[in-house]
Amino acid sequence: MEWIDGLAAALGVDNLSAEEISRVLAVSKRVAHEVERMVTPLAAYLVGVAAGFRMSEGADQAAALAAALAVVEERLPGE
Repeated sequence: MEWIDGLAAALGVDNLSAEEISRVLAVSKRVAHEVERMVTPLAAYLVGVAAGFRMSEGADQAAALAAALAVVEERLPGE
Protein backbone atom coordinates (compact mmCIF):
# COMPACT_ATOMS: atom_id res chain seq x y z
CA MET A 1 0.00 0.00 0.00
CA GLU A 2 1.96 2.92 -1.34
CA TRP A 3 0.41 5.69 0.76
CA ILE A 4 0.73 3.72 4.01
CA ASP A 5 4.34 2.81 3.19
CA GLY A 6 5.07 6.50 2.58
CA LEU A 7 3.42 7.42 5.86
CA ALA A 8 5.46 4.81 7.71
CA ALA A 9 8.64 6.23 6.20
CA ALA A 10 7.64 9.79 7.13
CA LEU A 11 6.93 8.65 10.70
CA GLY A 12 10.22 6.75 10.88
CA VAL A 13 8.67 3.34 11.50
CA ASP A 14 8.82 0.02 9.67
CA ASN A 15 6.30 -0.71 6.94
CA LEU A 16 3.43 -2.95 7.94
CA SER A 17 3.50 -6.46 6.54
CA ALA A 18 0.54 -7.75 4.55
CA GLU A 19 -0.44 -9.86 7.57
CA GLU A 20 -0.26 -6.84 9.90
CA ILE A 21 -2.36 -4.73 7.53
CA SER A 22 -4.96 -7.49 7.33
CA ARG A 23 -5.10 -7.87 11.12
CA VAL A 24 -5.27 -4.13 11.83
CA LEU A 25 -8.08 -3.72 9.30
CA ALA A 26 -9.96 -6.73 10.67
CA VAL A 27 -9.69 -5.51 14.26
CA SER A 28 -10.72 -1.98 13.20
CA LYS A 29 -13.75 -3.39 11.39
CA ARG A 30 -14.78 -5.37 14.45
CA VAL A 31 -14.43 -2.31 16.69
CA ALA A 32 -16.53 -0.26 14.26
CA HIS A 33 -19.30 -2.84 14.02
CA GLU A 34 -19.26 -4.49 17.43
CA VAL A 35 -18.46 -1.51 19.65
CA GLU A 36 -19.05 1.82 17.90
CA ARG A 37 -17.81 3.24 14.62
CA MET A 38 -16.87 6.55 16.22
CA VAL A 39 -14.34 4.95 18.58
CA THR A 40 -12.44 3.10 15.84
CA PRO A 41 -9.84 5.86 15.26
CA LEU A 42 -9.45 6.25 19.02
CA ALA A 43 -8.83 2.53 19.43
CA ALA A 44 -6.28 2.66 16.59
CA TYR A 45 -4.51 5.56 18.31
CA LEU A 46 -4.39 3.67 21.61
CA VAL A 47 -3.02 0.59 19.83
CA GLY A 48 -0.26 2.78 18.39
CA VAL A 49 0.56 4.30 21.76
CA ALA A 50 0.63 0.88 23.42
CA ALA A 51 2.81 -0.55 20.65
CA GLY A 52 5.19 2.41 20.97
CA PHE A 53 5.41 1.88 24.71
CA ARG A 54 6.24 -1.80 24.23
CA MET A 55 8.86 -0.87 21.64
CA SER A 56 10.46 1.56 24.10
CA GLU A 57 10.83 -1.43 26.41
CA GLY A 58 12.67 -3.39 23.72
CA ALA A 59 9.97 -5.22 21.76
CA ASP A 60 10.26 -5.15 17.99
CA GLN A 61 7.52 -3.38 16.04
CA ALA A 62 5.76 -6.54 14.87
CA ALA A 63 5.62 -8.06 18.36
CA ALA A 64 4.51 -4.77 19.91
CA LEU A 65 1.70 -4.37 17.40
CA ALA A 66 0.59 -7.98 17.81
CA ALA A 67 0.46 -7.62 21.60
CA ALA A 68 -1.56 -4.40 21.43
CA LEU A 69 -4.02 -5.87 18.91
CA ALA A 70 -4.45 -8.94 21.12
CA VAL A 71 -5.61 -6.70 23.96
CA VAL A 72 -8.20 -5.08 21.70
CA GLU A 73 -9.41 -8.47 20.48
CA GLU A 74 -9.78 -9.69 24.09
CA ARG A 75 -11.98 -6.70 24.94
CA LEU A 76 -14.35 -7.01 21.97
CA PRO A 77 -17.90 -8.11 22.79
CA GLY A 78 -18.26 -11.86 22.73
CA GLU A 79 -14.58 -12.52 23.27
